[in-house]
Amino acid sequence: MINFHVRGVDPATGDQVDLWISGGAFVEGPIADAVELTGFVLPGFVDAHCHVGYSSTGPATLDEAEEQARTNLDAGALALRDCGSPLDTRPLVGRNDLPVLIRAGRHIAKTRRYIRELGVDLDEPSQLPAEVARQLEYGDGWIKIVGDWIDRSTGDLAPLWPDDLLTEAIAVAHAGGARVTTHVFGEDALPGLLAAGVDCIEHGTGLTADTITTAAELGVHLVPTVINIANFPSFAASADKYPTYARHMRDLHLRNPEMVRDAVAAGIRVHAGTDAGGFVEHGRIADEVTAMGELIGARQAIFAASHSARDWLGLPSFDIGETADLVIYDEDPAADLGVLRHPAVVIRSGGRVSRSVG
Repeated sequence: MINFHVRGVDPATGDQVDLWISGGAFVEGPIADAVELTGFVLPGFVDAHCHVGYSSTGPATLDEAEEQARTNLDAGALALRDCGSPLDTRPLVGRNDLPVLIRAGRHIAKTRRYIRELGVDLDEPSQLPAEVARQLEYGDGWIKIVGDWIDRSTGDLAPLWPDDLLTEAIAVAHAGGARVTTHVFGEDALPGLLAAGVDCIEHGTGLTADTITTAAELGVHLVPTVINIANFPSFAASADKYPTYARHMRDLHLRNPEMVRDAVAAGIRVHAGTDAGGFVEHGRIADEVTAMGELIGARQAIFAASHSARDWLGLPSFDIGETADLVIYDEDPAADLGVLRHPAVVIRSGGRVSRSVG
């Protein structure tokens, strides 16, 4: 395995970086015969919301899921928080040639109240706590509950679960050492989810001043999936039978930039998630960070998607003795977010896995 000496600037913090890598880990230097690398250095991005094992055509094969993971790695996402997959991707966990994969098992939804084939569909709401208990054994410390979806009987977004069952189900997850995240687009499901103790909100387009304040007070995190929210107008256009839902989705789309800025201003920790695997292709972490940067500032978006997200998920950055994961850019992405689309070097577990050196 090659030894490396990496010097440069961390574009998320502005700090000077001087790192030595040997045997796949960060070590004290100097080291003889180390390959010198210089540039703008990050510990790698986290795609905090993606779906490895799912594609625009439905469930993927394991080989296809592995290719999805490699695509993310080459793009600079060295860790993936998989927010629900119909495929058992456990064979991809713990591999040094792929991104760190943290799995939430399968989405938990109600029958006919979510995307077909993607999650576990429950016929009765009362089954929710027991299904959470089952998913505890299957996931990697996260549970994914679908909080709202279109209710065809009313023609608009609506919550899936009674508040008391949410409270019971989330308590089961927490007792089992897992955190709970939730898919939620609209406004109405959020008060019950927050009161029940949810740890993270995915999308969150319906967050209001009141629920933003509550989420901030509770320390709830937000993954706004900005590039997928851009698809809301097309979702609305395809929902001719449900004009109320269509109007609602268009309104949520228009309000989203302000919501994200308000959430950050309130102190909610946000992270970058592409929602890759359905309407979004894998490997678009640079696009998501860029879209976030346009809302909250380049350096803050880069930090949220790298150091902050890694800390949230219990992943190290540049700590001595830890696995050496990093991405190097020739130019400063904090000055031009377009640079993120062209990493010069990607190193995973101390091995060069992408591009060329020098």
